[in-house]
Amino acid sequence: MKPRLKVKEIAQAKGYNMSSLSRKADVSFRTIKRYFRNPFDPATTDTLGRVAQALDVEIGDLIEMVPDDYHEKESGREE
Repeated sequence: MKPRLKVKEIAQAKGYNMSSLSRKADVSFRTIKRYFRNPFDPATTDTLGRVAQALDVEIGDLIEMVPDDYHEKESGREE
């Protein structure tokens, strides 16, 4: 199992795009862009805390545990 960030899904469900979330959370646009595009990238608890506060969710809501082969299954690269 590995952690996967759900920042993109939660942000979009609450009406945020990358730019508006970046401003609201006071997190660099580059970091938010990375979270949106690669949900398996590492994230610091400080940054996740700011994002969670901006989205009015708990930090734990931003993370889910998925099987190690999740990315391959999702992208159709499973052998």
